[in-house]
Amino acid sequence: MDTWFAWPALALLAGALALVPLGRQVLARGVVFIDLAVAQAAAAGSLWSMVLLHRGHAQAADLPGLAGALVCAAAVAWISVRWPARREALIGLLYVLFACLALLGARLDVHGRDRMLELLAADLLWAQGPPVLVLCAAAAALWALLIWRPHLLQRDAPFYASFAAVVSLAVPVLGLFVVFALLIAPALWLQEQSDASETFHPGRILPAASLGLLAGLVGLAGSWWWDAPSGACVALACALLGLGALLRRI
Repeated sequence: MDTWFAWPALALLAGALALVPLGRQVLARGVVFIDLAVAQAAAAGSLWSMVLLHRGHAQAADLPGLAGALVCAAAVAWISVRWPARREALIGLLYVLFACLALLGARLDVHGRDRMLELLAADLLWAQGPPVLVLCAAAAALWALLIWRPHLLQRDAPFYASFAAVVSLAVPVLGLFVVFALLIAPALWLQEQSDASETFHPGRILPAASLGLLAGLVGLAGSWWWDAPSGACVALACALLGLGALLRRI
């Protein structure tokens, strides 16, 4: 392996650091499907911008994707307040809605199908510099805010806005499958911390993020060694990590 391996490793590090604090809140709030819905909304925004604006590829900062993610996150926030008992079912319908919009957008573009596959399972071994650096900046900004204001994610508006921003930046780099796995699997290893009102503690988040990074690197190494799709390998390794968190409590 050459020095180019540093970019996918850095992408995994930034993804783990940005997603694990949000994943803990997702589990605590009981809105697990929010990632799938928001990620699909970001994909739909990105794909439709390709069709309408004739863009050849996604930019480092995908503003149409961010707009789609923010719209979906706002809808989830409203649903959680208006129909809390049915929120997971309704969030699932939001996922279907945006997934269908993304498929329709992909159908109208020559390269739409390829772009759709990239958004689902990105080829991490060929992660590029600018999008990775933007994701790193987002992770650093999130941690700075959480250290400065440890109660930040307890409030709905900052949580949903931060979630939409991070996911819209992470999906083009990591792919939807890896983002969901990194969001949920490491958070399952946190010791029964399901209280959304609990403040941000770096000492609790960092070990879980390290586990997510380790699983991702194992999947990445396996992808390179066996010449297998990197997004699928990393997502598989992270999913096994999450299952291990449940098995240890049996």
